[in-house]
Amino acid sequence: MSIIKMFWISKLSLIVYAFLLLSVQFSYSEEKEKEVRRAAEQFNAALNFTFEGDIDPMIKVWSHADDVTYMGPSGGILVGWEQVRNSWEEQAKLKVGGKVETEDMHIIVGENIGITVNFERGTNYINGKPVKVNIRATNVFRLENGKWKMIGHHTDILPWLEK
Repeated sequence: MSIIKMFWISKLSLIVYAFLLLSVQFSYSEEKEKEVRRAAEQFNAALNFTFEGDIDPMIKVWSHADDVTYMGPSGGILVGWEQVRNSWEEQAKLKVGGKVETEDMHIIVGENIGITVNFERGTNYINGKPVKVNIRATNVFRLENGKWKMIGHHTDILPWLEK
């Protein structure tokens, strides 16, 4: 990926993140923060199931709306549930194994939007060899029918997944 392209993707990501922060009416609620933390933990568990080839938990944590976005470790931006689901299905087929854990999570909660910013660290296996994972991640959740559903996931690029 060219340096210029990476520069613009980084700038776009910051603009989107700033927009989300500014557009949400933040009313602190300890209970909502706990709910968003649980949703983030469910996503992390779903991610680890995906590494083993099981896509069902990932399907459950995501909103199935047309406005969801995914900027994953292989690069690019996907918009809409169909594109996002297809990407997770392809990743599950890789069966990279291993485990990734969330570290240093920061949570911002609004009335119907929750944002987590954290590291995803752990190990996957490529051709049987361990490969360290150490990436930054931003997750956006929306309250839909009383449940926090993921509507955005953005991570750094992992060179061994880049397309």
